Amino acid sequence: MTERAHLPDLDGTPHANVFPESEPKTVRLTLDAGEGVAPHRHPGRSVVLYVLDGSIELGLDDETHSLGRGDIVRFDGDREIAPLANEASTALVVLAPTADEG
Repeated sequence: MTERAHLPDLDGTPHANVFPESEPKTVRLTLDAGEGVAPHRHPGRSVVLYVLDGSIELGLDDETHSLGRGDIVRFDGDREIAPLANEASTALVVLAPTADEG
């Protein structure tokens, strides 16, 4: 099965679910300058965040990472995440279920 989406056509801000009901969960995050998302976690997930446009200060627990267009970061969803846009920004976020350790 192949699913296809065109990011600019998706409805929903700041979060637009790219492929509803499919795994891995994929979200387009759109933030205006100065807009952020409250600190939260994604337990049981591995998270990849790719900045498409703009710049984001990404809070991860006690760390802050400055990310710009083309930057990509991967982290454990058990960490506390709090993105804040320095300017109008768009990112693609993929939340994959963490594989069971066997």
